[in-house]
Amino acid sequence: MSQASISELSPGLITLAGVLDYSSAPALREQGARLIKGASAATCVIDCTGVVKSSSVGVSLLLAFMRDAAAAGKAFSIKGLPNDMREIANVCGLLEILPQQA
Repeated sequence: MSQASISELSPGLITLAGVLDYSSAPALREQGARLIKGASAATCVIDCTGVVKSSSVGVSLLLAFMRDAAAAGKAFSIKGLPNDMREIANVCGLLEILPQQA
């Protein structure tokens, strides 16, 4: 099983870390949805600076988290998108819809 984690560091700041692949995704998806829904902040920021490696599953998780935030009426952005995830999103034509912080 891949080592990966998701946790809320401060209100609305959620960190995603480790290896994002098919074996880590189901638990991350479930935990992330709960964190976003339960966040007290009006904005959820997913910090990806701790992501070591990602397959397309990582981009899929971000899209799911973006939908979760919209359903909860929260603004959403991504911080520190790693190069491998950026390249996958770009190839799939998704880079422009993922809201990224500078």
